[in-house]
Order: sequence, then structure tokens, then C-alpha cells
Amino acid sequence: MGFEFSSAGELARAIREGVISSRELTDFFIARIERFDVDLNAVVVRDFDRARAAADSADEALAAGREVGPLHGVPMTIKEAYDIEGLPTTWGMPPFKDNVAARDSESVRRFKAAGALFLGKTNVPVQLTDFQSYNEIYGTTGNPWDPARSPGGSSGGSAVAAAAGLSGLESGSDVGGSIRNPAHYCGVYGHKPTWNIVPQQGHALPGMLTTPDIAVVGPIARSAEDLALCLEVVSGPDPLVEHGWSLDLPPPRHRQLSEYRVALWPTDDLAPVSGEIADRVQRVGDHLASLGAKVSDSARPAFEPAMGHETYLYMLGGMMSGSLPPEALAGMEAMVANLDPLDRGYDAMLARAAVQKHGEWLMRNTQRERMRLAWRDFFEDWDILLCPQVATTAFEHDHRPIDARTLKVDGVDQPFFQQIFWSGLATASYLPSTVFPTGLSEGGLPIGLQAVGGAYADHTCIEFARLMAEELGGFVPPPGF
Repeated sequence: MGFEFSSAGELARAIREGVISSRELTDFFIARIERFDVDLNAVVVRDFDRARAAADSADEALAAGREVGPLHGVPMTIKEAYDIEGLPTTWGMPPFKDNVAARDSESVRRFKAAGALFLGKTNVPVQLTDFQSYNEIYGTTGNPWDPARSPGGSSGGSAVAAAAGLSGLESGSDVGGSIRNPAHYCGVYGHKPTWNIVPQQGHALPGMLTTPDIAVVGPIARSAEDLALCLEVVSGPDPLVEHGWSLDLPPPRHRQLSEYRVALWPTDDLAPVSGEIADRVQRVGDHLASLGAKVSDSARPAFEPAMGHETYLYMLGGMMSGSLPPEALAGMEAMVANLDPLDRGYDAMLARAAVQKHGEWLMRNTQRERMRLAWRDFFEDWDILLCPQVATTAFEHDHRPIDARTLKVDGVDQPFFQQIFWSGLATASYLPSTVFPTGLSEGGLPIGLQAVGGAYADHTCIEFARLMAEELGGFVPPPGF
């Protein structure tokens, strides 16, 4: 039929123009899920009957001449962590396997208001805390470029659904790169919005009501245009505060690559990346310079990267500890009590972060505020920071305990979670970041890079990614799909 790798915007236009009905398109994607997802295991919660009914309603509305939204009739999937009324929300955690959502999350509500319909939900790691996507409830999700490799996490199923053409659109969430690293591993686009411009209500387990620090929800798609479209659909104030403030994101700073000012950060001693990925950053930078863009290899924000990364780890550990059961926290406290005070390893810092006192968090938050001010000054001189997302291309599935894993980077074993340094550059200071595909590695796997922007410069990041597609080719479907 030829619609499997169309953008959501193209699909919506085809429906409005009568090229295909929403019901036909919905049946088309359902058939693709039934055919291809046997090996991938991405769409683990399926809601096909309600999707078909919603598609019929969309077609009836169009035939009656009623006003339709920008995603009218487009079938999509969404990360399992979002609530959809009547479907399970487990976060891959067996104790919640019988938890069924009583209402839609705010993002789902806004997607539906824009006309989208939902085929189902996509796989995640346990508690959304891995660069892989597997759990006891739903099993393991494979990368469409090589099912023996990870699709990333925690929005791994989301990126697979987009890359393999199983749905028209996706939406994930991100605190440690959970939108961005699956986009990189699977060769699609992902946008981590500026913190709190997209409400997180309903992206939660029972009892979780407050908006978590540094975490965000945002789109995953096959084009930068779809990222911009989705951001317009889902961004805006949380319902609790919508009577008191509104969101007005600025347009992109530039419309031509030659006008951009781009700082390159190809690798770092704190988190070395493979030579191939560092070289990709440099090659893209060289190409930008050849187009007339202002490019720097040395521009950096005015704070020490080690301090910034440690601040991020404490923000991350402190945020995630809020959902830990008492026995887990007790174990962390016992571990911290026996740590060498000089131990600055990842396990040590994350354990300390999980049990930090509120006064210590406030001190770290002051450090974070200094970083935010430094980034503000940095982005007065630069439009984009171009850097890796993670250290390597997609790695083979590794289901050992996380503390027993390493990641081989150019033949050298590195700490598994060391690579969240690159996610933390944007996350700790609430900045937007768009991951966009730059072509394949020598081994035939996708390489995506981050375009990080200043606070609320989301459309600048996305527009930069869109323009880069004109130079590099954008999304490329994995073979066999």
C-alpha cells in the first residue's frame, strides 16, 4: 500500500484528501503488527477493536464535513507507561500487572483531541530504568536493524514501532535518555522537550500524582516535521494551572543551516564514545561549516563537566528514589553507610543520591541553577550544541544485573551507565534536545546525534534536525520491513 513509512502529517493529509480512509489505514497497520511484531515484540498491549471503531468514527466525521484535527484518523501507538482508559499500565513491573487505567493520560487526551487513534501500547524495561526494553510481563523487544540487539530504553518499543512502520506515530518519556537513546539505536527522530512544557499527568503508576523533576514526555517519529506537529498538539499548561498561564514557544531561530551557530562536543574523558560516533559529530560539523555555519570545536558552557554530571546524577537518583519501596531504600542506606567516602563510582553516587537528605538536594539544586544560568549565557552565543547521545551503536541484549554489566567502547570495557553523561547534559538543566539520524555505521547500524538547544528553544532544535535531513537523508527504513 506504501504508507508504512509515511510521516504522520502525510498520513493525515492522505485521509483528509480521500486517498485512504482511516479504517483502511488502521487495518493496514494492524496487519503489519500481526506480521512483523512476532519477531520484534514492540506492540505488547493491543487494542485493535477500539482502534477500528475509532477509525470508523473518524471516517464518518470526515464524510459529514465536521472540523477535524491535525492528526485526524491517524493510527498511533504509545509507550506502555502512559494511561489509556481500560488498558494496563504496569511499567513492566509484575506487582502492577493487573493495574488497569481508569482514564486517559493528558497526552493521550490531547492526541485524541487532535484526531489520532490508538492501536495499543509499546514495551518498556522494568520501572523504565534500562537502555533495553524487557520485563517479565511482556518479554523482550528486539531492534528492527538486528533483533539480537537492544532497541534502547525505556521507550524502546516506541522507537521500534516507528522504525519498523508498525504505526503512524509514537510518544515516549525521558529522564536518562529514554526517548533519545532508542531514537539513536533505531534510526528515528526523538525530542526531549524543555521540562514541564508537556504535562505528565497520567504517565504514572498508582499513587504518583506530582510532576517529577527532570523527567519529560515527548514524541518519537519518522520525521522532524512530525516532532514539531506533535509538540504543538501535546505542549501547553498542565490542567491544574491552565487558568493561570499559557505557553508561547518561540519559532526556530533560523531557517537555513548556514545561519546556525553550532558548538561540537564529540567525546569526553568522563564518558568516551566510540571513534566512529565521535567522528560522525566532527564530520557533521565540518559539513555545516562548508555550508557557511559558524562551528566551534571548543565552545563549552561555563561550568566543569564533572560537577555538572554529578549534579545530574544526584537529581536523577533523588527523583527516582521517590518510587522505591521501603526495603529498597533501606538497602541503599545500608550500602551508603559502608561506602568509602572517596568512592565516586556510579553505583556509589546513585546510592548516595537515592538517600540524600533534603538539605543536600537543595545544595545540588543550587548547583543546577548555576548550570542553568551558564547554559543561558552559552546559548546567547550558540544556537545548537551537537554531541553524541550514547557511546556506541545498538549493543547486543544483556540481561545480567545492571551492576554486573559493562559496555565495550572500541574494545575497552566502560561502566554501563557511564554513557548517561550525554543525556544529562540537557536533562539536568531542563533543556530541549532532538536526536536525529545521520546515516549508518560501518556495521550497518543507525547513528543518531543530539541537537541540544537553550531553554524553550524546542522548535530551533527540531528545525535544525529537519534541515539536517535535507543534507543527510533523514530516516531510512530498516531492511526487511
